[in-house]
Amino acid sequence: MEIRVAAEQPWDVDADVLAFPVPQDGAGEAVLSELDRRLDGALGDYRRVGELTGKAHGTALLRGRETAAPWLLGVGIGESSSFDALAALRFGAAVERRLGGRVCERLAIWLPAELLNGARAGAANGGGADDLAELIARGAVEGQHEPGSIYRDSVEGAPPQLRELIVVAPDGATDGLRAAVQRGVIIGEGGNRARRLAQRASNDVSPEVLADEATAVAREFGLQVEVIGPERATEMGMNLFMAVGRGSSNAPRFIVLRSGEQAAKDGEGRLLAMVGKGVTFDSGGISIKPADRMEEMKMDKTGACTVISAIATVATLAPGTPLMAVAPAVENLPGPHSTRPGDIVRALNGKVVEIQNTDAEGRLILADALTYAEQQGATHLVDVATLTGAVERAFGKQITGGFGTPQDWWDEVFQAGARQAERYWQVPLVEEYNADLDSWYADFVNTGGAEGSLVKSGLFLQQFVTKPWAHLDIGGTAYLRKPTPWAARGATGVTHATLVELALNGASSAA
Repeated sequence: MEIRVAAEQPWDVDADVLAFPVPQDGAGEAVLSELDRRLDGALGDYRRVGELTGKAHGTALLRGRETAAPWLLGVGIGESSSFDALAALRFGAAVERRLGGRVCERLAIWLPAELLNGARAGAANGGGADDLAELIARGAVEGQHEPGSIYRDSVEGAPPQLRELIVVAPDGATDGLRAAVQRGVIIGEGGNRARRLAQRASNDVSPEVLADEATAVAREFGLQVEVIGPERATEMGMNLFMAVGRGSSNAPRFIVLRSGEQAAKDGEGRLLAMVGKGVTFDSGGISIKPADRMEEMKMDKTGACTVISAIATVATLAPGTPLMAVAPAVENLPGPHSTRPGDIVRALNGKVVEIQNTDAEGRLILADALTYAEQQGATHLVDVATLTGAVERAFGKQITGGFGTPQDWWDEVFQAGARQAERYWQVPLVEEYNADLDSWYADFVNTGGAEGSLVKSGLFLQQFVTKPWAHLDIGGTAYLRKPTPWAARGATGVTHATLVELALNGASSAA
């Protein structure tokens, strides 16, 4: 996709469609009145009749008149004072989604300073116009994602695949804006890469295929890759990882991607490891799940897909940044070699676990992966996983729950998310609940009952980390069951941008 930042007036920009924000509170009337004049009053007519009130994500497509673009798209942004990072991201995505089924190769998006002076995006993002442009561009790219196209040659109503994205900012400094837009496009493309891989069917993506995909990503983006097979994983003592994967005829693969020189640290003096849960299908194993919505369990590899894509995105924006992505990939099925409830297994770090529920499998593979990352020199860790249903019941599909220790590391992860318009809520690691993980036969069990189960999942993982660590449970936010004005149903790509932002903090310090 070509990117251009235009300093000319929006009505002079040559594009197939010119999109512009319309606030609900009447801000920026002066600049909109000039646009209305060039439309022979059509914009005012639409607003008076209630066709374009400014309500968030409400839209109207207008025929251009005294404008270089033959079509104009007005998109409501709600109250201008509430236009923050998330609103900017969704505005960009809503523009693209609204054009679904339309012919548009060159899309221009106008960022009128007069309309957005009251926005609190600068305070929310820490940078003002450039950050706003980055998020809008990222949203426009993510809005192109259409999961129906993965297995079909054409999809009716699919959003247009853009050849050129033009950001119109007649009052802006174009050099800074262009760099911001480029960054947003690259992060958006990485998010879409993660979404597409996450949504591929389980008969298409086994652990071996996921390893092949990671290897292809490594070759494309100049990364180092290592894939550990089941025999070597067993020899190394990754017994929790193997306990989940041995029931399937699709053998496990432990995937490791690296960037940067051996033993190097980033500008913050750290080696960040991003760890993602990669269960390519989760039946629950012997503790089998109900049939309802089991088809969604192909999405249980989303964490792995996210970290694989995130390290590639960082390699594009800041090549050579010291970084690790660890993706333990398994298929959790009942079979003659499956782990049974009550089995006792020794983890890679030497701790002994009683597996009471084989459907609490994600924490098992993450446990060995976190230990492995530390053994390889990681100084800071973030794991991403569709770990629990409890997190969706607690926070729904718009907020990711998480844990972190020490607090300053969680705060850094949280701020990276805020900068990229991703919302998190910290869940406390309440030590009293550790008693529910007690085992007669082992150091602890892998599940401690329904009460406080979300907290107990974090307490279990905490047993396998000694470095600063954050856990992001995307069990609710990883995918949508119905479309929204800003996203298709299916994978959301959540946490990809946060991980990239977090890694780039170290790259920026080094620079």
